[in-house]
This record gives sequence, structure tokens and C-alpha cells, in this order.
Amino acid sequence: MKKLLLALMLIAPMSMFAQKFGHINSQEIMQAMPEFIKASGDIKAKATQFENDLKAMQDELQRKSDEYDKTKSTMNATKQKETEQSLQQMYQKIQQTYQDNQQTLAKEQQDKMQPITTKLVNAINNVGKAGGYVYIMDLGAGIPYISTTLSEDVTAKVKAELNKLK
Repeated sequence: MKKLLLALMLIAPMSMFAQKFGHINSQEIMQAMPEFIKASGDIKAKATQFENDLKAMQDELQRKSDEYDKTKSTMNATKQKETEQSLQQMYQKIQQTYQDNQQTLAKEQQDKMQPITTKLVNAINNVGKAGGYVYIMDLGAGIPYISTTLSEDVTAKVKAELNKLK
């Protein structure tokens, strides 16, 4: 009985070292996903459209402001006040449009990226379960050091799993 207990005590620490650890680079994986590339392109196109719209509004405000500065001396006080209020309203509309655009872009990014992130997490979980890994750490999360002798790079396995999930 003592020999069995001694053998178990010697084997137990070795089983602790037999645990498998993996690591991935999620940024590399995401950037290779076709759906990520499409979603990024869609979001960038929407952002460019919003920027162009805002630029047109700012140009219009600048044009009207310059026109006001040139004709201000010939206007009566009532007309000056009306024009200044109109310019102020245009400026506020530009600010509101900018805020609305930012909120729209954030929501669109959330809506488009959430399913992609979920798919990546599912692939990581599948690889972890199939490979018997205790942890799969993400290098993109800012982990300063991972031993490549004790941790296996499973980035390629996760990419392969993503291809299966299509």
C-alpha cells in the first residue's frame, strides 16, 4: 500500500506537466477571414461617405460665413442677427450630424463584428476541446511572453477550424 501511495505521489506531479497550452494571434486570424475583410470594407465605405457629407456641410457653412462677412456691413441689424442665427444653426447641425454618424458607425461595427468574433471564439473552443488544451491564450491581448516550448501555436489549427465552420 505504501508503494502504491509513493508511486501515485511521484506520478501526480508529472501529470501536472502534461497539461497542454496553446496560443494564437487573433488579429492575424481575423484579418484573414473573408467576412472580416468585407465588414471592414463596408464600415470604411460608410465612414468615408459620412466624412464626405460632413465636408460638404462644412464647406457650405464656410461659404455662407464668408458671404456674410463680405455683406455684413450693408445689412441692417435684423438681417445680421437672422444670418448669424442661421450660421449658428448650421454649425449645430454639423455637430449633431457628426455625433449621429459616430454612433451609427459604432453600432454598425458592433453589429457586423459580433458574429465574426463569435465564430472565431467557437473555432478556438473547438480546437481547445479537440486538442485537449487547458488554455489557449491570445497574443493580441497583450501577453508579453509565452514560452514556445511549453505552449503550442495553434493559429493554423484555428484557421483550419474556421474553414470547417463555413
